[in-house]
Amino acid sequence: MNAKKPASEIFYHQGDLPADVSFGNMVAVDTETQGLNLQRDRLCVVQLSAGDGTAHLVHFPERNYDAPNLKRVLADTGTVKLFHYARFDVAVLRRDLNIMCTPVFCTKIASKLVRTYTDRHGLKELCRELLGIEISKEQQSSDWAAPTLSQAQQEYAASDVLYLHALHDNLDAHLVRENRRELAAACYAFLPVRAELDLAGWPEEDIFHH
Repeated sequence: MNAKKPASEIFYHQGDLPADVSFGNMVAVDTETQGLNLQRDRLCVVQLSAGDGTAHLVHFPERNYDAPNLKRVLADTGTVKLFHYARFDVAVLRRDLNIMCTPVFCTKIASKLVRTYTDRHGLKELCRELLGIEISKEQQSSDWAAPTLSQAQQEYAASDVLYLHALHDNLDAHLVRENRRELAAACYAFLPVRAELDLAGWPEEDIFHH
């Protein structure tokens, strides 16, 4: 039987975070864009959570990314940023907010290093198997640049960050068990370079290949 989702509270902001919002030393982060093409599709939403059942959504209906409070949180090197598939999000935030997120923990990379018995490493699969929680992906293809976000869009966006802290704890324990924590850390440390390569035009080519 699936576990009941914890109660959550969603705070919706346009343009920036309030100055007094704090996320502690580890913040879950996700983005919504107009598509998945880094050369074409712009940033529309940044979601953040402290792992306390609350999610803050920063919506950019226009191409105005002057968001000093959000940038301060994401650029703080004293705060670990939790992502699922950090490669894309780190690149988008580098391109549109002109900040580089470090340090990073990526639940997808961690999953691939320890859940070698499966090829299913999506957020929905991780939440189901590791947390016993079902999340919906119904709003995944959605107009995130709309003037305002619907309640369904807000709930979908929030679900992408509300469970990352719990997944971090679970996957980090598995990395320790399999003696792959240092390997994972090296992968996370390379993500800023991987993002720069993606943005510079090397998204598929393996530059380490002969």
